[in-house]
Amino acid sequence: MSEITLEAVNLTKKFDRKIIFENLSFRLTEGSSAAITGRNGSGKSTLIKIIANLLSQTSGSLKLQLNGSNTKKEHLFRHIGFVSPYLNLYDEFSGYENLKLVADIRGGGHENVDTVLKRVGLFERRNDMLKIYSSGMKQRLKIAFSIMHNPDILLLDEPTSNLDTEGIGVVDKIAEEYKKDRILIIATNDEHEKSLCSIEINLNKNV
Repeated sequence: MSEITLEAVNLTKKFDRKIIFENLSFRLTEGSSAAITGRNGSGKSTLIKIIANLLSQTSGSLKLQLNGSNTKKEHLFRHIGFVSPYLNLYDEFSGYENLKLVADIRGGGHENVDTVLKRVGLFERRNDMLKIYSSGMKQRLKIAFSIMHNPDILLLDEPTSNLDTEGIGVVDKIAEEYKKDRILIIATNDEHEKSLCSIEINLNKNV
């Protein structure tokens, strides 16, 4: 496994003139796990989108280093897995076809599709169309998306929403795996999800 460093220095995000958070600094290395917390509207999802390179910060710097070398922004998708409530799925495709499509877009093979479907408990339903999946099953599929390429950083935005006890157990097991030798980041105010992390980044303290 790579030596991993994710470092934010004076990270600030504004929408128009409204400050979402400012001068936020943190440094995470392999084996780190962080919960991003704060009241509604404090910028939890915004920050996790910035880390995932889906949004740009207004000022400050955010860099990912692997084995001492900076990773180019256009290559971040290779190293980051992302689960969020706003990730779009294709209802007209099956669970298997959804994952196969992502593998094609990433340029990787399909050999991990069956493996991750088994890990999230969807293998027996892999050929069902997403339009008949429950909200919990769709959430499990989003988790499968995030780990299919075995990323160095796993970003989870409210990962246990819509999940039953078994599904929460799936998240717990994956979280424990990633925080051993990679980086796990969870945006949440849920006490159980926070308990999966060793440090807390409270955005209310950075406004």
